[in-house]
Amino acid sequence: MLPCVMDSTKEAAEGAKRASFGLAAIPLALRNLALASIADQLESHKAEILLANDRDIEQAKRHDLAAPLLKRLRYDSAKLDESTMQIRSLIAQEDPIGKVLSRTELDNGLILEKVSCPIGVIGIVFESRPDALVQISTLCLKSGNAVLLKGGSEAKRTNEALVKVINEAIIQTDPCFEGSVHLLSTREEFRSLLALDGLVDLIIPRGSNELVRSIQESTKIPVLGHAAGICHTYVHEDADLALALRVCYDAKIQYPAVCNAMETLLVNQRVARDFLPSMAAEYEKARVELKGDEPTRALIKAEEATEEDWATEYNDLVLSIKVVSSMEEAIEHINRYGSHHTDSIITKSRQAAERFMDLVDSASVMWNCSTRFADGFRYGLGAEVGISTNKTHARGPVGLEGLTIYKWKLRGSGQIVADYVGKGAKEFTHRKLL
Repeated sequence: MLPCVMDSTKEAAEGAKRASFGLAAIPLALRNLALASIADQLESHKAEILLANDRDIEQAKRHDLAAPLLKRLRYDSAKLDESTMQIRSLIAQEDPIGKVLSRTELDNGLILEKVSCPIGVIGIVFESRPDALVQISTLCLKSGNAVLLKGGSEAKRTNEALVKVINEAIIQTDPCFEGSVHLLSTREEFRSLLALDGLVDLIIPRGSNELVRSIQESTKIPVLGHAAGICHTYVHEDADLALALRVCYDAKIQYPAVCNAMETLLVNQRVARDFLPSMAAEYEKARVELKGDEPTRALIKAEEATEEDWATEYNDLVLSIKVVSSMEEAIEHINRYGSHHTDSIITKSRQAAERFMDLVDSASVMWNCSTRFADGFRYGLGAEVGISTNKTHARGPVGLEGLTIYKWKLRGSGQIVADYVGKGAKEFTHRKLL
């Protein structure tokens, strides 16, 4: 590692750390004003941003970037409009900072509160998607966190244009925002960031399985994220098959390059003969490559699915299909091969749906709807910084609430611990006030 790389990264992290202390106290109205300024400036600089993205796309094509990544890289007028819409939706969200989560009277005149507060400095690495940079930056600003961003080199021009606009917008709103958003340019800079556990409070990776696992193994900083998005839809024996056709089509086709797209379709053997030929015909129109187990291949044209296919996130127009004998087999398959991200059941039976949602060990479980709904914006969280399959702190789409932690505030009137120990000690009341 070159010393100058480590020095420049450390300088950025130190700047973010300094900024984070002040961000926690910036009033909601001022944070929202900064977000509104970002939305306005994105619209004002649309031509400049789109030109930068066109140049990134041209270069990516010359370097034969994989089709799913190329699709994610595209940041056109519609995507920019979606970004501004999400920012304005985020402005409407309530303040995640300063919420009193609990209040307890320890004794007369001694009141303890548990209060939400920002995490501090968040390092985020993501691949291809410039729209993720806008989501992440604005979510961090709204929740009072400073952020260090590392996008893929394929989006270098777009990311630089976006961060320039964001920083100009927030600093023009108020100089107190200076240092709160930083862009790291190289892999070496991000690797050096992973060593700065004294300055960075949380790492959120958005990318491939290999990327996430590599980061988890390379840092002492807590890592929040998901290593893969292997999502399933199970068509139960009591499914409405017309409904199942629509939902399973959407779950695979609507946007196959993202982590909440369906990768494996499980079908109960009692409805497979009626359902799979119709479903395969719809997939054929969309040019989906199908892979199936032996019972599936007896009903439709498909390649043989291997053990590896069940554990693969395709992020493309490829789908594995398995015929199962029962819901228990479907649940066992999902818990074994899935990534604990998002899984759905199609059924008319409430009892079956509730059992499925209780027993499938995933961050999001769904009934009669597409896995593509697993998204911070669609969940009403004001977009997301990522989706977590962790079982600590935050799980599922991580929006504003997932970017906060809490602190304890104790207000007294001269009490001392000595009065509460030994013979004749005063007793705590521990009376819940909230």
